[in-house]
Amino acid sequence: MSSQISNLFTEVQLGALKLKNRFVVAPLTRQRTNPDDGVPNDLLVEYYTQRASFGLIITECSQISPLSNCFPGSAGIFSEEQVQGWKKVVDSVHSKGGLIMLQIWHCGRAVSLSQTGGKAPISSTDKPVPGKNYFANNEEYGKPERLTKEGIQQVINEFKQGAINAKRAGFDGVELHAANGYLVDQFLRDGVNDRTDEYGGSVENRSRFCLEVIDALISVFGSDRVAIRLSPTGRNNYMFDSDPMSLLQYLIPQLDSRGLAFIEVKRHGVNQWDDSSDGAKQIPTETFFEIMRKLCKGNLIANDNVSIEDMKNYLSNNICDAVSFGTLSISNPDLPERVQNGYEINYKVDRSTFFTQGAKGYTDYPLANKNI
Repeated sequence: MSSQISNLFTEVQLGALKLKNRFVVAPLTRQRTNPDDGVPNDLLVEYYTQRASFGLIITECSQISPLSNCFPGSAGIFSEEQVQGWKKVVDSVHSKGGLIMLQIWHCGRAVSLSQTGGKAPISSTDKPVPGKNYFANNEEYGKPERLTKEGIQQVINEFKQGAINAKRAGFDGVELHAANGYLVDQFLRDGVNDRTDEYGGSVENRSRFCLEVIDALISVFGSDRVAIRLSPTGRNNYMFDSDPMSLLQYLIPQLDSRGLAFIEVKRHGVNQWDDSSDGAKQIPTETFFEIMRKLCKGNLIANDNVSIEDMKNYLSNNICDAVSFGTLSISNPDLPERVQNGYEINYKVDRSTFFTQGAKGYTDYPLANKNI
């Protein structure tokens, strides 16, 4: 095995988590639960267990309240039934020697009104997301209510309770979803955050909500089992920041000082849901992760359109500590074994099944070695 390949399979310590290899399943919303209750089912047990050979699994975004979801059918973490459903997933992954972390979130102004019974969403702003929600039958986005300071504290408490529930379910940690234009991101970036109080304006103020949520999660799990996902130049949900580098130059050292397990950073990409090619004008695509490495003194996970060859280069040059794979982890539930053994990698993925119900396009991708 070449030294570059062996780097992919060396153990790495990310906070309290000791990964057996550098492959991570990226958080991927797949909408496979019953939309009426968001309870993880046997299909989710099978899906995540299939991927236990990865060094770490980060689950789909898991909503912290009935009013925080924009993907009908995603799995929540606010009811007892959801906790017990996730426990079955966690226990099964652990039985196969895997690690699994819950991604925890609130979608803010991107909420699906069909999920909230028509109740208005909440956000840093009172401006709605333009357009319609593709993931919820193209329904119109509702006009959000600008969160009061009391409302902000309530949401922070909901995040903390979600972390308590995740710990009860047995998760190895939690990752805060602070990317892709959802609630935490709606506070971070000035393209949406138009507040004039201590939660708006300067990068320090816009980072305040994010850091308060992180501190609430740390109070439950400890800093070494808490992580965060950022997308500084992504345009999902009509997100934008006029100066992402200034934001990152403040936010990442603040996160580093807390001793998190890792920071996962999503590079800008181009797809039908996130047309962010202009992000390259703010942070160049070719050197994106090198720039993130200079900012991040703790553990860094690189995400979005990272090839296996890129991964070899990044690890050899200490550009990141691990790589999270989205599409490749869908079509290759055994991706680490395929790479390690020289098996063919499946690049054919059925995008029409990404956000549907049932096993098709979810648990029916074959293993390369049926004996694994």
